[in-house]
Amino acid sequence: MTDNRNIILAIVLSMIVLFGWQFFVAGPQLERAQQQAQIAAEQAQSEAALATPAAAPAVAGGMPGAALAADGTVVYPDRAAAIAASQRVTIDTEDLAGSINLTGARLDDLELKQYRETVDPQSPIITLLTPAGAPNAYFAEQGWVPAAGANIAVPNGQTVWTLEGGNATLTAATPVTLVWDNGAGLIFRRTFAVDQHYLFTVTQSVENTGAGDVALFPYARVARHGTPKVANFFIQHEGAHGVLGSNNLISKKYSDLQNDQQVRFDNTTGWLGFSDKYWATAALPKPGAQINALYSWKNTGSYDDYQTSFVETNPVVIPAGATATHESYVFAGAKEESVISTYQQQYGFDRLELLIDWGWLEFITKPMYYLLTFLFSILGNFGLAILAVTVIVKAIFFPLASRSYASMAAMRRVQPEMKSIQERLKDDRPAQQQAMMELYKKEKINPLSGCWPILIQIPVFFALYTVIFISLDMRHAPFFGWIQDLAAPDPTNIFTLFGLIPWSPTAVPIIGSFLHLGIWPVIMGITMWVQMKLNPPPPDPTQAMIFNWMPVIFTFMLGTFPAGLVIYWAWNNTLSVTQQWFIMKRHGAEVNLLGNIVDSFKRKPKPVETTKS
Repeated sequence: MTDNRNIILAIVLSMIVLFGWQFFVAGPQLERAQQQAQIAAEQAQSEAALATPAAAPAVAGGMPGAALAADGTVVYPDRAAAIAASQRVTIDTEDLAGSINLTGARLDDLELKQYRETVDPQSPIITLLTPAGAPNAYFAEQGWVPAAGANIAVPNGQTVWTLEGGNATLTAATPVTLVWDNGAGLIFRRTFAVDQHYLFTVTQSVENTGAGDVALFPYARVARHGTPKVANFFIQHEGAHGVLGSNNLISKKYSDLQNDQQVRFDNTTGWLGFSDKYWATAALPKPGAQINALYSWKNTGSYDDYQTSFVETNPVVIPAGATATHESYVFAGAKEESVISTYQQQYGFDRLELLIDWGWLEFITKPMYYLLTFLFSILGNFGLAILAVTVIVKAIFFPLASRSYASMAAMRRVQPEMKSIQERLKDDRPAQQQAMMELYKKEKINPLSGCWPILIQIPVFFALYTVIFISLDMRHAPFFGWIQDLAAPDPTNIFTLFGLIPWSPTAVPIIGSFLHLGIWPVIMGITMWVQMKLNPPPPDPTQAMIFNWMPVIFTFMLGTFPAGLVIYWAWNNTLSVTQQWFIMKRHGAEVNLLGNIVDSFKRKPKPVETTKS
């Protein structure tokens, strides 16, 4: 009897272990494997759909200049020919002009009315999106992916849609709807709406007139054909860009995409697209929607195909005899900080503010931007705002600068004693250093204090540089006189006698990049040189030579910097000279600025040679 009880107990325990293993370990593992397989199948189907060539029928229609590339895609001679190759719905708002392609129902023709290519008011407005087949194609697209194994005809890049209703122009007040019937019981509609700026709301609906339920997965992508020219500067990202939930900010340069080919982020949230210096295009699902995101690159033989895309992990189920809808968004426009912040707050997009690359000093850069824009609202000129910011920064750090210059004044007073120590102990360096330290301690001098006014300016300078370089507000912002764009280098050049000599010294090999030297960089160099002459030259010849050449080096270095930054530096130097002169005079130090400047032009007497007897 006991043996039977033990056998039954062993069987029960074995069953508990077996079912427990199945329920808690093997089952979840199998479920995860099935989910991953489903995701991979859906992603593969979506990638196949996304790779569908665009607008191939145009060749058959005899479009002038169109040709068929080796990969089967159509190539047009220019953007205008690509736009003319298909029927379109016009886009016309205060900020945007363009059209929606009825072939593929793509957003692929967009220009920014408020921005021009140059400071010339007659120059062309900025082109953002361009149809497939044209040089530098760039477009956004939404669509559907069937469940793995399902044989359902869904629209793709070759599908020709029909305008539904009488409205043929998309405006901020009037959306447009396109329709396509797959002939197998599903009617697809795509409604485009746009706000007064750059946000498109794309509502996709599917009407199921068939007998069975249908499940479809929404997808969206932003595609870019050809590698665009970028500044490739370390303080700003240009390329694939997105915020993907816990993966945080994912930025990929075009060269990175070529190396990686594909980078996937499954079961995440967020948005993704491409970011230029001042413009961006991004596909955005509804906040919180689960997506499988993909960054990809391939060479088609005709062009480099860069894509950022996502497929939502939860399908939209359309019951028989019913209609289901899905909503997503496209941002396509200028990276205006106020507009992007409003979208983030109003719609809840995850960290959409990161469309603007504020850099790793964001905690200084963004306040600097807000301060500049506030001052601009008062002064009406960003150049004056930069000058005002310089004064404010000087005022904030005045106590530190005052202590620093006071210490420098004290060093000026004890300079005779310092020279006496150096001469008396010139053969005993340790004793000389010890005597110097005792003198510093006695007079309460900090020999490093002179570095603080420079060190505290470095993060401020870098933050201001970042704002001027990346901020759209600074683009084409004029100052006075010949400075019509604070974000561009001073257009004058002393090597062309300010335009009198018709040649470009920047074309000179190797050193050409240093041969752009405008008036403001020269002014900056002069103010820096005057600031250094506020103090007598160091006794060490090597240090004196470095100090003499530093203004020249910085003048050439800043020749190609944004004019706004050079103006800031020149004004900052001028304020520093004034500030240091008054503080040092107040502490009793002799400040012979004019004498030091005059002495620098005097020929130094040659040392007297002694002959050995």
